[in-house]
Amino acid sequence: MAKQEKVRKRILVIGGDGIGPEVTRWGRRVLEAVAEKYGHEFIFEEGLMGHAAIEATGDPLPEDTLSKARQSDAILFGAIGHPKYDQDPGLKVRPEQGLLRIRKELGLYANLRPIKLFDELLAASSIKPEVLQGADILFFRELTGDVYFGEKKKAEDGSWASDLMIYHTYEVERIARRAFEAARQRRKTLCSVDKANVLESSRLWRATVQRVAADYPDVTCTHMFVDNAAMQLIRDPRQFDVILTANLFGDILTDEASQIAGSMGMLASASIGDGTGLYEPIHGSAPDIAGKGIANPLASILSVALMLQIGFQMQEEAEAVVRAVDQTLKAGYRTVDIADKHTPNHMMVGTDGMGQQIIRFLS
Repeated sequence: MAKQEKVRKRILVIGGDGIGPEVTRWGRRVLEAVAEKYGHEFIFEEGLMGHAAIEATGDPLPEDTLSKARQSDAILFGAIGHPKYDQDPGLKVRPEQGLLRIRKELGLYANLRPIKLFDELLAASSIKPEVLQGADILFFRELTGDVYFGEKKKAEDGSWASDLMIYHTYEVERIARRAFEAARQRRKTLCSVDKANVLESSRLWRATVQRVAADYPDVTCTHMFVDNAAMQLIRDPRQFDVILTANLFGDILTDEASQIAGSMGMLASASIGDGTGLYEPIHGSAPDIAGKGIANPLASILSVALMLQIGFQMQEEAEAVVRAVDQTLKAGYRTVDIADKHTPNHMMVGTDGMGQQIIRFLS
């Protein structure tokens, strides 16, 4: 291994709610192991967001956390959410407001979600192995527009409600360019997913993507309606390379695509803009298993690999983390969400057991 130049980075860790702190702890441990192995210096700070922040401060994103985020080189995030908000949709202050606000405040307009299947997990998916094997998709989900941020209205008597689905051309263009650039480094194909046969915002989306595509003649660009894309992801996931889509559609399709990888516990994501990036597993807070020590930390650990690769330009270090995950799975270790009927009991591990194996292979 060639001697690496020492790098000093400041990282904000936001565990959040439910299993968030449990899995994020192992993301941090992996970063510490990487720093030790390669001679880097990672300085960690902690911050509150979500239900935990509401309980402590009354605010889902306290100013202290936002200030630390702005001063950090990267953010490692867990998950937010609590059952009390599901049971009472009328609550005005909610955990997800913190996540939406930090995305807006930091300009995190592009959400990258790699869907890559480790061969050892072919049997963990409910989809036939012969359909899955070789699937490797990179989603680009627009993150700061669409119905999540459009004007919301509700009748005083509760008889109707509306959410404005709005996009500006600059919002579509900036994420489209990132997606085309990524496609150039992969298999040079990009599929833009919309609903242009029904939605005016999707017609603007498609027209903008077509205009940007002209600047990338080496990338084959196709378009697909979202309902068809949802079906095609399950029918033949190997047809896709880079998928570019809007906020709402991306939210739904990437959860569906988690079944290609066998579990949501395997999927990492990076939310990036022009400054500090936020790296997180795509799974939620999973309050039903919080505190039981059985949550899969691999999505958080793979998010760390994205942080190293995209945020810090540390390709060798990122590859070492992914390799450690691959070696751990090849050795047969499984958390409950990725186990199958052939997994022997002595290879079943919890959150800490899986994290320890990753550190062992990494070190």
